Amino acid sequence: MSDTNHSLPASAASAGDDVARKARGSGFFSTEDWWAVWVGLLVIVVAWGLFSAGNSIKWLAVAPAKWSSVGAAASDLAAHLPNYVALFVVFAVLFGASIAALGQRLAHFLPSFLILFVASALIFTIGAWVDATKYNLEPPLVALAVGLVVSNTIRLPEWFLAGLRVEFYIKVGIVLLGATLPFTLLIWAGPVAVAQAGIVSLVTFFAIYLAGKALGLDRRLAAVLGVGGAVCGVSGAIAVAGAIRAKREQASVAITLVVLWAIVMIFVLPFVSRSLGLSAAVGGAWIGTSEFADAAGVAAAQAYADLARHAGGAIAGTPDAAVQTFTLMKVVGRDLWIGVWAFVLAFVATTRWEREEGGVAAKANATEIWARFPKFVLGFVVASALVTWIAGHYSLTDYRTVVTPGFVAPITALRVWAFTFCFLSIGLTTRLSSLSATGVKPFLAFTVGVAINVVLGYVLSAHVFASYWTSLGQGA
Repeated sequence: MSDTNHSLPASAASAGDDVARKARGSGFFSTEDWWAVWVGLLVIVVAWGLFSAGNSIKWLAVAPAKWSSVGAAASDLAAHLPNYVALFVVFAVLFGASIAALGQRLAHFLPSFLILFVASALIFTIGAWVDATKYNLEPPLVALAVGLVVSNTIRLPEWFLAGLRVEFYIKVGIVLLGATLPFTLLIWAGPVAVAQAGIVSLVTFFAIYLAGKALGLDRRLAAVLGVGGAVCGVSGAIAVAGAIRAKREQASVAITLVVLWAIVMIFVLPFVSRSLGLSAAVGGAWIGTSEFADAAGVAAAQAYADLARHAGGAIAGTPDAAVQTFTLMKVVGRDLWIGVWAFVLAFVATTRWEREEGGVAAKANATEIWARFPKFVLGFVVASALVTWIAGHYSLTDYRTVVTPGFVAPITALRVWAFTFCFLSIGLTTRLSSLSATGVKPFLAFTVGVAINVVLGYVLSAHVFASYWTSLGQGA
């Protein structure tokens, strides 16, 4: 994440400007990252307050029940219509307040979000079909596929794009995810995730950068491509493009390639993991190491979790471990490298490249790391710390039988809603025609990194650090 990820190809240039502007902002209510933190933590605190008082937000965190006939599905939706209406109102208020505070128009966002919410509810319903798994109709994949079909067959009105807040939805979802991961788990698995991420980040960056230079690409473009593949996709590309003063079109090319391969990996990684017989935890770690974008990675990890849940024991480990290990690899591991790469490359560009090009060398300073640091990661850590404190008041048995169903499970349901908004928005903002205009050389350079990233990620996840991920999955 940071996949500050997914301003998508059609609006890459403006997205880059927007992210650069936000990075210069100050204050705890000035950026989308901070608002994602406040929204996620508010939900968690309210849920905890109600749980402590003997209540729960379970009534609000609604989801379709399993069904085998259209009539049964329709009856379930009708019976829980008040729940869905209430959930929409809560999301609209939370997201709408954030959007308004960031200076954007609610008149466009609210009707767009209503359509997105209804479509997501229908996608959830499809995923609740008893035979959905047999036909690979997992909600993340369905949301992405539906979005791609719609965006590439129908010209969406400009006002509708206001509700397709890919980055915001995924950031809120990641903060909520923190409430399902006790901090002890982060302390245990974090060092491994950081070590594995460090290896992959360095190797992938230099593979793409050197391949790009060998193909004759401008070094700024090669660097933006390298960070886009090595760290966290779109946000990494945008942050580094701003740090090294790359051209708009160079950031656009990197974003396009990240999105292209990220979408491919959503479909490939879960099914290859299954064919290789990887446990849920190891598969999630591989996805976290090999995906290029947080939103796409969550979609792939959630899809593998769903495959594990319905595999009848064929996939070892707790299904939710796929999402947990993915998050530890991506958020705790790879995403934290964005500040490092932004600072290092800003230093190189300003003290070396600009001198060689006859420009005025500026001085890189440590504030660049904070300015470009994905703030929503802090929300994830705070949420994890809170649930760790809560867990400390219960035995393991009571935590699983009392806290999980009354407190953690409803937050998990809300997180899945946020992720689904994100997956659907990715599809609705991606035009396949824009993915064909990147040029052959940047594509080849980035693809070299893709191949190395996937192979190296598999070796590290399934062999070198397999025991760590496996034990994590058994304890999830």
